[in-house]
Amino acid sequence: MAKKGSRVQVILECTEHKTSGKPGTSRYITVKNKKNNPERMELKKFNPILKKSNCS
Repeated sequence: MAKKGSRVQVILECTEHKTSGKPGTSRYITVKNKKNNPERMELKKFNPILKKSNCS
């Protein structure tokens, strides 16, 4: 039986990598709570392809 709850799995994609034109994808998977954070999520993550940590 599946769990019922307000936590959903979201996929974060690096916006800087998308505009840079370099090959490959920078996607990260995380979980968020829809009740506590109903708006869009934006995180700063390290991108190993661009070697930058300001990827969101």
